[in-house]
Amino acid sequence: MRILIAEDEVEIARALKLVLERNKYTVDVVHNGTDALDYILLSSYDAIVLDIMMPGMDGLAVLEQARRRGVAAPILFLTAKGEIEDRVAGLNAGADDYLPKPFATSEVVARVKALTRRNQAYAPSVLSLGGTQLDCNRYELSCRGRAVMLNNKEYQLMDLFFRYPHHVFSSEHLMEKIWGPDSEAEIDVVWTYIGFLRKKLKQIEADAELRTVRGAGYSLEEAKC
Repeated sequence: MRILIAEDEVEIARALKLVLERNKYTVDVVHNGTDALDYILLSSYDAIVLDIMMPGMDGLAVLEQARRRGVAAPILFLTAKGEIEDRVAGLNAGADDYLPKPFATSEVVARVKALTRRNQAYAPSVLSLGGTQLDCNRYELSCRGRAVMLNNKEYQLMDLFFRYPHHVFSSEHLMEKIWGPDSEAEIDVVWTYIGFLRKKLKQIEADAELRTVRGAGYSLEEAKC
C-alpha cells in the first residue's frame, strides 16, 4: 500500500518513512504543500499524512484543493496546532483523522492502518500486466505458476511500474520516489535494482519486461515475442 507523508520537518518525515516501511508500506515524502498537492493529484495513495504548517501551501489548502478535484484517499492531519478549534477546522475541511504533535510513531502507524483498512475492499491486492502479476500483500512476483519473492526496494519499484505500465520513469524520478529526496545513496543504486528485477523477471519467464528508453529512463512493457 502506498502512503504520502507531507511534512516540512525533515527528521520527523524520515522517522515516519522508516517506521511505515518496516510495516510494509510504500512511502513517498515531500516537504512543502505545493509538492504535496502535485504528488496527490498525480499518484494514487491509500492514505496521506499531511502537516498543516508547511511552506508553499498550508495543509488545509492542500486538503481543500485535493477534495475539490475528487481525491478520496483518507487523510491524517499531523500538526503542532492541537487546539479544539484547530481540530474542528481540519475535520471540517475534509480530514479523516487528526493527531497533534508531539506524538508516538506507533500511534501514527496504528492510525494509518485504521485509515487504510477503509479502502482495502476497493484496492486491488494483485496488479498485473499480461500474465505477469505482483501480489501486493505477499511481495511476490509471478507468471503462470512461477513465482519469486521481492525485497522491500524491489517491491516498491515494481509496485510503481505496475501501477503505471508503459510510463517512462527517469532514474532521477525513481531515486526520489523510492529512496527519497534526502537519501545519501548514489544514482547507480537505481541501475543496480533494475538489474535485480530484470533477473527475477527472467527467472519466472515473465511476459513483461523492464525496457530501457534511451535518454529517458525505464518502463514496464509487454515482452516482445
